[in-house]
Amino acid sequence: MKTKVYLASPYDHEDEAVRKERFEIASKAAAIMMKHGYIVHSPIAHNHPINKFISPPRGYEFWLEQDFAWLDACDEVWVLSLNGWKDSYGIKEEVYRALLKRIPVRIVPMAELQSWER
Repeated sequence: MKTKVYLASPYDHEDEAVRKERFEIASKAAAIMMKHGYIVHSPIAHNHPINKFISPPRGYEFWLEQDFAWLDACDEVWVLSLNGWKDSYGIKEEVYRALLKRIPVRIVPMAELQSWER
């Protein structure tokens, strides 16, 4: 059975360009992992495009409710250590939830995932 991984990564930022870049990186990381046999849920890759169609904008509670349903079903939580990950409210909540559920948490640099492609 393949490992189901919840890929946590920072997203929120006042600059829309930063949010878009984080979405692109998270999507690429998820793709690399999938190509290497993991079953991956990236909330950023999933939620970023959907958010354009939700009005008025929703806060953390809304998105964490959506995301925790997926996190709870995963075997592992991987945190993509992009700039800002240590300060991310969402990542703090996701890691806390994983620890409560006894789901292993791993910090993964993007460079490590990119090395899989060489």
